[in-house]
Amino acid sequence: MQQSKEVVIKAHKKKKIEEYSEVMKHEQQSSNFFKAFIAKPTNIHLDIQDKEENIVLVLRQHLITQVKPTFILLFIIFGIPALLDFSGFLSLFPNDFLQAFNLFWIVLSFGLVTQGFLMWFFNVYIVTDERVIDVDFNSMIHRNISSAKIENIEDVTAKSVGPLSAVFDYGTILIQTAGEKTQFEFEHVPQPAKITKLMNELILEEEREKIEDRVT
Repeated sequence: MQQSKEVVIKAHKKKKIEEYSEVMKHEQQSSNFFKAFIAKPTNIHLDIQDKEENIVLVLRQHLITQVKPTFILLFIIFGIPALLDFSGFLSLFPNDFLQAFNLFWIVLSFGLVTQGFLMWFFNVYIVTDERVIDVDFNSMIHRNISSAKIENIEDVTAKSVGPLSAVFDYGTILIQTAGEKTQFEFEHVPQPAKITKLMNELILEEEREKIEDRVT
């Protein structure tokens, strides 16, 4: 009787991700939270994370996708004041106004830079060994978190458009689910083929666990 209990416990023991995922088997743990592709993070924990749930992958938009917004931001910060100064428009105003304008522009520039960084940094896509999580960061006081269990995922597709995405290896992952939120989009994330393979490995492992539960 004791032996049969041990067999059941062993059958239900949760596997480590490296035991069934070829993708994660070749990935090293990472403690760098400023990357766009963070495999097996060592210093990240979620408030909604279950006790035995392990974070497998944290994703952000590829850094190359931030080049265009950065140039636009630099033009706003430096280009507009330069154009106003070159046109002689600012010379029409008294010095007190110019000092106030410069102070306003410094504060505005700092705010725009901070907002741009926070929008990239906190808009993350998280894959655990139990579910996928989409964190939409809108402001410091508002964020939206959606999640779907791996067992509810019906289809995973990677989509890359344009030569830039092919050169820098990034794309959008489309995840169809049977949950409350029927579609998740991981937009412009690095290594889409690797992510798709990982998702399929997680789905297969979830199906294997269900079969073992029925057998025992």
